[in-house]
Amino acid sequence: MKAIMIAFDQSFYEEIVDAIEHRGLRGYTYFEQVQGRGSKNGEPHFGSHAWPSMNSAIITMVPDDKVAPLMQDLKELDEYRPQLGLRAFSWNIESTI
Repeated sequence: MKAIMIAFDQSFYEEIVDAIEHRGLRGYTYFEQVQGRGSKNGEPHFGSHAWPSMNSAIITMVPDDKVAPLMQDLKELDEYRPQLGLRAFSWNIESTI
């Protein structure tokens, strides 16, 4: 089992939820407003007068065999609209209750 953390421009929300559901995944936690700036390029998302856009984030726990397909879906979404910004990270989950 792995956790996937997805940080994204708020306009990506529906497409990301669709990608999660398309892969047969159900559970996730959604953080509606998060602020940040990407490490590669793109504009900051601070919700301020100067940088008014905002990010959101989703974390989901994914069986190992579904990680690569979901990450590929997210990569394609990012490549389709790279100016908006989308990043996804995965790490191992030791245990759950």
